[in-house]
Amino acid sequence: MKTIVCDEPHRLSLVERPMPERAAGEVLIRIARVGICGTDYHIFAGNQPFLSYPRVMGHELAGHVVAADPDSPLATGELVTINPYLACGTCVACRKGKPNCCTQIHVLGVHTDGGMAEYLTVPESAVVRVPGLTPDQAAMVEFLAVGYHAVRRGDTAAGDRVLVVGAGPIGVGVALFARLTGADVTLTDTSAERLARACDIVGVEGVVVDAGIRDTLAARTDGDFYDIVFDATGNVRAMEAGFGFVAHGGSYVLVSVVKDDVTFADPEFHKREMRLIGSRNALADDFAGVIAAIAGGQVPTDRIRTHDFALDEAPARFPELIAGQASVLKAIATV
Repeated sequence: MKTIVCDEPHRLSLVERPMPERAAGEVLIRIARVGICGTDYHIFAGNQPFLSYPRVMGHELAGHVVAADPDSPLATGELVTINPYLACGTCVACRKGKPNCCTQIHVLGVHTDGGMAEYLTVPESAVVRVPGLTPDQAAMVEFLAVGYHAVRRGDTAAGDRVLVVGAGPIGVGVALFARLTGADVTLTDTSAERLARACDIVGVEGVVVDAGIRDTLAARTDGDFYDIVFDATGNVRAMEAGFGFVAHGGSYVLVSVVKDDVTFADPEFHKREMRLIGSRNALADDFAGVIAAIAGGQVPTDRIRTHDFALDEAPARFPELIAGQASVLKAIATV
């Protein structure tokens, strides 16, 4: 089968690999779509903290069931997506119902080879049914579930003043689902082009990040700042600056992850009695919530997908997508 391998930073190869053999309890899936994620760009660039090379990327997946156990409820040919967070089921996090932060987690395309290939086998527990969705929509469920999970982690509610920093795919997902809770959402980004497109898609107001951003945000909130701030930048300086945008008694949710240490002023943190919250991956309930929202017409998936290409073209297209990040929201490869 054709497979795209990231051999090392900045080098992708199209290679032939043997088809995977399905074991009992697993499902063989013919991959149809692969969404390209910020994590994939970070792997390509060499700055993803949880990875060793070579690696087959791809964790935003849609495909069709080829084979499963005889007693499986999955039908041959059925369109599905995949929950790529493969958890051990027994560690302290799993016992608490938090497999998204399992101590032994293996994320497809990060810790273990993912779906940039024609076929993939995964445990049946990782297969998610997507009734009513198209292949493109099914490939968007995972990254939107990350935003959905972050909104839930922040206990976001109607009337909250919310600031989302970073107008990439994850930031758009956070802003979208925060708005659907009834929150008053503001989106920020360093790129005016990326910000304008994201705000238009989500239906929220935006502020371009510049040297005077703190004063601008203070003026927009009568000096109170924001009840909940979400960082979706993957930039340590932006993450550190975000502490200053949180209202007294507010919460700061770090959705993005960086290799660096993140520092903050403890007196400011304590006097605001700020909650600092990590948000990692997503849970089954988040996948279900996103699928329902897409099926209900609440997510403009046709506008979120901005680029598409054949998976074979990935070695040539990745540098182009990275160079044109201001115009790229979600690229999806067809297998």
